[in-house]
Amino acid sequence: MENHTSNFIKDIMIKDLESGKHNKIITRFPPEPNGYLHIGHAKSIVLNFSLADEFNGETNLRFDDTNPLKEDIEYVNSIKEDVKWLGYEWDNLCFASDYFEEMYRRAVLLIKKGLAYVDDLSADEIREYRGTLTEPGKNSPYRDRTVEENLDLFERMRAGEFGNGEKVLRAKIDMASPNINLRDPVIYRISHTTHHNTGDKWCIYPMYTFAHPLEDAIEGVTHSICTIEFEDQRPFYNWVIEHCEMENKPQQIEFGRLNLTNTVTSKRKLKQLVDEKIVDGWDDPRMPTISGMRRRGFTPESIRNFIQETAVTKHNATVDVQMLEHFVREDLKLKAPRTMGVINPLKVVITNYPEGQIELLDAENNPENPEMGVRKIPFSREIYIERDDFMENPPKKYFRLFPGNEVRLKHAYFIKCEEVIKDADGNVIELRCTYDPETKSGTGFTGRKVKGTIHWVEATHAVPAEFRLYEPLILDESADDQDEEKSFLDMINPHSLEVLQGFVEPNMKESMPHDKFQFFRHGYFNVDPKHTTVDKLVFNRIVSLKSSFKL
Repeated sequence: MENHTSNFIKDIMIKDLESGKHNKIITRFPPEPNGYLHIGHAKSIVLNFSLADEFNGETNLRFDDTNPLKEDIEYVNSIKEDVKWLGYEWDNLCFASDYFEEMYRRAVLLIKKGLAYVDDLSADEIREYRGTLTEPGKNSPYRDRTVEENLDLFERMRAGEFGNGEKVLRAKIDMASPNINLRDPVIYRISHTTHHNTGDKWCIYPMYTFAHPLEDAIEGVTHSICTIEFEDQRPFYNWVIEHCEMENKPQQIEFGRLNLTNTVTSKRKLKQLVDEKIVDGWDDPRMPTISGMRRRGFTPESIRNFIQETAVTKHNATVDVQMLEHFVREDLKLKAPRTMGVINPLKVVITNYPEGQIELLDAENNPENPEMGVRKIPFSREIYIERDDFMENPPKKYFRLFPGNEVRLKHAYFIKCEEVIKDADGNVIELRCTYDPETKSGTGFTGRKVKGTIHWVEATHAVPAEFRLYEPLILDESADDQDEEKSFLDMINPHSLEVLQGFVEPNMKESMPHDKFQFFRHGYFNVDPKHTTVDKLVFNRIVSLKSSFKL
């Protein structure tokens, strides 16, 4: 899983090792446990783990669990599962909450150095005092409290004497700084909330921007890799490391975020899709979450290969989702057995085939991978074909089935349409055909040629199955970059899911969740792990067979 492609972060690591600044590379993947991981997180996972692996270093999985209001053990467990599924093992499992006592001591150190103070301003007042991008902020009236007073108030905050929002602890830096992040940022707030890891031990919690650099330093992280939106936070990151007198001094390095066309990766937007039941949970196969992609049928190899093909730069990039689909096709083309499934069935009776006879025909499991062998498929007088493979009045150059036309049945015989059966409303409900027994596949028949080959499933042994076909959930290609005033819900594709009832070959009856197949002409499918039961097979289409995408 090593990625030998060069990038600017790897170059920094090489120089640091060569100069002796570090003798070992330590990275971390630091998710907040307040949602499910998505394809953007996958880039961070692959980058952190693969770089550490390449230099024989270590990677920590660390949960930045500093906000118990939004966090849940459900998210902790799902994140662990996703990282393992992608193929990575962390060297250490860490939680920010493990370091709460240490963080508290460092905050007390800042107070003693005159670099932090307890503020009574409300959140709205702090925002008002902060100023704007063009105007400096102004000092809080509580900024000049004495060290003794601040120590006393902070200790009482910890003891639970004050209610939520009554007081905060702020770093004392520079209210006139051109970087708003240095205008006395809040570093602790009061929250009487039970924490998933520490219970009710704490009622004050460090802010993410204060906690994160301390966590990196405590763990001995050498290179703290994050997305570009944290670039403006880097001066505060370094300020915390320096003034909290941390022995280890990690280097924060930012890289461009990965976006996909027709996809949203904002946690807030994804949560809205779940909460408003627009999707079937966080693992809906239309979601860009790792769990959704896993349920859809994407493989960890395809995601890793896709990520490693995308450049590591300083700029956010939007990549065509077809590139991701390309990599799953490439990964599955030699792994997935080929089979036949009819997703919108039309019955065909072969009138000159002996009644009651069942014939077993040979079919290759994967012509591109002969080692996968051959299977037997039944053939009889009654079969199902795709409704789309028949037209009563076809246009020119239509080579599939129509009255009087002959086609090849994949792995079987030539059949010719002789009669069309309709119901009272004029809908086609059955075709009567004849077959030519001399045209059996594999016998070398060369008597005549037909231009069309269609797939089918023998009717008496066919296994009923549900097929779920997906289109992009979001119609706008750059949905994540849209103006917030325009609701992304206006861009939801009402036709993102089509559910069809059809049939598959009988040897697929024992298929298990996450088994993958290529259905002739339809694409690659995954057995859905959520809705498949002993009595009902459900297939999610991962991708269609063809794409115009070129690497």
